[in-house]
Amino acid sequence: MKKNINISGFSDEICKDFVEQLETVVRLGMEYISLRSANGKGISDYTVDEAKEQLLPKLNQFGVKVSSLGSPIGKVQIEDEDGYQKQLQQLDTLCEVCKVLDCRYIRIFSFYIPSGKDPDDYKELVMSRMKGFVEVAKKHKIILIHENEKDIYGDTGKRCKTLMEDLSDPCLRSAFDFANFVQCKENPMDCWNMLKDYVAYIHIKDAVETSKENVVCGTGEGQIKEILKQAIEEEGDEGFLTLEPHLVLFDSLAQLELEDAKEIIKENKAETGADGYAMQYNALREILKKINLDKTGGR
Repeated sequence: MKKNINISGFSDEICKDFVEQLETVVRLGMEYISLRSANGKGISDYTVDEAKEQLLPKLNQFGVKVSSLGSPIGKVQIEDEDGYQKQLQQLDTLCEVCKVLDCRYIRIFSFYIPSGKDPDDYKELVMSRMKGFVEVAKKHKIILIHENEKDIYGDTGKRCKTLMEDLSDPCLRSAFDFANFVQCKENPMDCWNMLKDYVAYIHIKDAVETSKENVVCGTGEGQIKEILKQAIEEEGDEGFLTLEPHLVLFDSLAQLELEDAKEIIKENKAETGADGYAMQYNALREILKKINLDKTGGR
């Protein structure tokens, strides 16, 4: 990751209203967002025409660009054939939305595994379904970034690496999430060393293992400062640091997590979503200053 890094973020953690999201990020000095939902509607539910007519004009008005689409693709039970087929169609549309918004990345997941089952028993099916996603992305020349997430196949560093190695396609890369590894009782630095050759995108989210609760970045067990220092100084790729604070219970969180929204955010750590977003942004800026890499303002 080059030293002229860009800071982005899941702006729907600010509020539902898209204009207020954009006003807030511009006020902070940011130029990018990760678009997960706008005006209470998930990005996977937007048509191409709606993205062109409702989202793009507002982005242009505020001079904000889109670093990634925060899709729910892959957040479906591994044995749900109908759900998978629906998501293949959604992904095709999302790739077209990417082109409209001049964005190259779509965040995805690797399927929920039935409770109590061994994820490794589903490896063959996971790879087959993930290959289907990759084929859609290749057709559109879009890059899918797989997020390590609780309760899915790719929740551990080892299985994330298996996904990257077995599928071995430039249209599939890793999105590295510190907090999710902590919450899965994985050591983030060990996971980084396993995955760094595949990482194209980093989520700025921190957590503590004992309670699994999300906290301000740099105050948990994500080893964010140490990993960012290594990532930025030693790795050669360009990428985004994308705020995903999870410091305030926001409207769409219940749809993003299976059951544990109130476990990972036991109490709001800021008065509003905008305050929590700014808190995370400023904490990241402090981390970058400590490693002498915050030289470009909000960029």
